[in-house]
Amino acid sequence: MTTRTFALTAGLSYIIIFFAAIFANFVMIEGLTLAPIETIQNSAGMVKAGILAFMITVIFDVVVAWALEKLYADHPLSSLSKLFRMMHAAIMGVAVFALPFTLKMTSAEEIHHQLEIFNTIWLIGLFFFGIHLILLSKILKKPKFIAIFLSIAGIMYMADTVAHFSLDSYQEHADLFLAAVAIPSIFGEMALAVYLLVKGGISK
Repeated sequence: MTTRTFALTAGLSYIIIFFAAIFANFVMIEGLTLAPIETIQNSAGMVKAGILAFMITVIFDVVVAWALEKLYADHPLSSLSKLFRMMHAAIMGVAVFALPFTLKMTSAEEIHHQLEIFNTIWLIGLFFFGIHLILLSKILKKPKFIAIFLSIAGIMYMADTVAHFSLDSYQEHADLFLAAVAIPSIFGEMALAVYLLVKGGISK
């Protein structure tokens, strides 16, 4: 396989992750959070599809980790970056185990408890994902602005996890933390996906 093939593989996998994660988070999880009983009773198929979407993100997280390591094999931090992304994928896979139980639950409290378990485990995984992004920002030689966004996003992922577990007033600032994580992450990772698809792996 050529470096261009690895770049295309990583870029396409990123796109799949984006769409699967958007559906799983902003359709399925949002539905369970806002209307748990109604969602389970009337949209069980959507919940199952959301769980499958999370599983797809885990699979392609591993693919991205592998493809990026191959693409930047000459960099000394490449293997370490891959390991931290795979740690995140493994923890995310464990978190997903909490979701199928919601399909047999009959109270909002039980469903919200399962969602809390899922979110807590996933949040721990995002700490390691933040480390991966910081390492990836050091590996990327160009474009420089993507590396900057990835580094900021990585720092904010780690800061958000620490703040969530250590600040009693976290919920009062949750929207601010969400924006601080989401904005650099979306710009950095989406730009990286486009770069990988358009120019990644092309020799100059």
